[in-house]
Amino acid sequence: MNLLRTTWARLGALATAVFVAVLIPSAAWAASDTGSMVIEAARRRRGTGFGLIGLLCCLVVVGGIVLAVLLIMRGRRGGRR
Repeated sequence: MNLLRTTWARLGALATAVFVAVLIPSAAWAASDTGSMVIEAARRRRGTGFGLIGLLCCLVVVGGIVLAVLLIMRGRRGGRR
C-alpha cells in the first residue's frame, strides 16, 4: 500500500510540474500580441496539420520520455537489492 501511495504522489508531482512548466507559459505566450499573430496565421494556413515530420518528432519525444522513465525505474529497482 505504501508503494501505491508513493507512486501516486510521484505521478501527481510529475503532472503538476508538467502543467507548470509547459501549459502556463504557453497560455501566457498565446495571450500576448505575438501569440495572437501566430494563432491567426495558423488559422489561415490550410494543410494537413502536423504532417509526417511532426508525427515522427512527436514519436521520438514520447519514446525518449518512456525510455528515461524505464531507465530511472530500473535503476531504483536494482539499487534496493
